[in-house]
Amino acid sequence: MQITAKAAIVFVALQYNVTQPAAEEQATESASLYYYGFKDLATVFFYMLVAIIIHAIIQEYVLDEDYISDPTILWRAYPHNLMTFQMKFFYISQLAYWLHALPELYFQKTKKEDIPRQLVYIGLYLFHIAGAYLLNLNHLGLVLLVLHYFVEFLFHISRLFYFSDEKYQKGFSVWAVLFVLGRLLTLILSVLTVGFGLARAENQKLDFSTGNFNVLAVRIAVLASICITQAFMMWKFINFQLRRWREHSAFQAPPVKRKPAVTKGRSSRKGTGWY
Repeated sequence: MQITAKAAIVFVALQYNVTQPAAEEQATESASLYYYGFKDLATVFFYMLVAIIIHAIIQEYVLDEDYISDPTILWRAYPHNLMTFQMKFFYISQLAYWLHALPELYFQKTKKEDIPRQLVYIGLYLFHIAGAYLLNLNHLGLVLLVLHYFVEFLFHISRLFYFSDEKYQKGFSVWAVLFVLGRLLTLILSVLTVGFGLARAENQKLDFSTGNFNVLAVRIAVLASICITQAFMMWKFINFQLRRWREHSAFQAPPVKRKPAVTKGRSSRKGTGWY
């Protein structure tokens, strides 16, 4: 087992790390740095497989299946307790990623005042991904995750353009529209699947052996958790937009003669994160 674990680490963890001691004149701690070597091929191979699996699951379950013209795929033949390798690997990798984000808060030396916000953010991901996985709602969970990740991806792309040129704000405007549409589409798909599709299914008996959780109490809990989360995200989104508008108005106002540069520099980058 020890030999197997050592071999697995070569594929998963980054290799060739060295610890650089802190200089005596500096107050910083020692840092871990990396150089390259042949073992990097194993690591690249492993994460290439991860990328292939994620691409395959999106291609098979999002692009090839016609969810738009036939949304009954989301709840038809529930419970979806049998998954393909790609589907199972997708959920396992998602759970592993967000679980790994917890110790990363320590390793990245996150500020104490930011830890509660990050814990809520990570906890929401784990709660909903694990819920979709354990309740055999993996089809609905997959579609909602891809939709959510697409909007988040656009937000981070907009941030990159913003950091390169602070005058570039169009990306945030497009993201704002898609964010609201994403929340609305999430609610529509959730209500359609859980509130109508599963509510009209013939088998509505709790059965742990077959993985059937299609009972009224579970459906109410699922819809309540999704609606509360979407409302929470909209509340954070509105606060983010109001903060950006206030900072933009302050930036457009006549600058204070004593400290014009300080006001511009500090106010321009506070609105780069919304959650």
